[in-house]
Amino acid sequence: MEAVWLPVFLFALGATGVSLAMVGVGWLLGPSRTSRVKEMPYESGMDPIHDARRRFDVRFHLVAIAFLVFDVELLFLYPWAVASRSPAGIDAAVASGAVSSRTLVFGEVIVFILLLAAGFAYAWRKGVFRWR
Repeated sequence: MEAVWLPVFLFALGATGVSLAMVGVGWLLGPSRTSRVKEMPYESGMDPIHDARRRFDVRFHLVAIAFLVFDVELLFLYPWAVASRSPAGIDAAVASGAVSSRTLVFGEVIVFILLLAAGFAYAWRKGVFRWR
């Protein structure tokens, strides 16, 4: 049993050794002089013009959350597409045989897209996408 884990142990030991060597070489050869300019915050090549802890408008966060919700929920369509294309994808789950797996998957996707459309309409109605 110990001979099975030997390659894993050697790989972990080698990876740790390489990473420690890279950090050590960077620490030894890297510049170590600090100055006021080097300790200043960096914002895309520009001098910072305001405090980093300033308040953002809540609409910015609403648009960001709406984007994440719709973007992440679209990822759920990929497993359905793969399952509908595979020959044994959902056929095992449909025991009665009255409904084919492709019809079942298509119905689920339509319900999912209708729910997304309802959420989009709700967000639009509440003014989330209106930039003032």
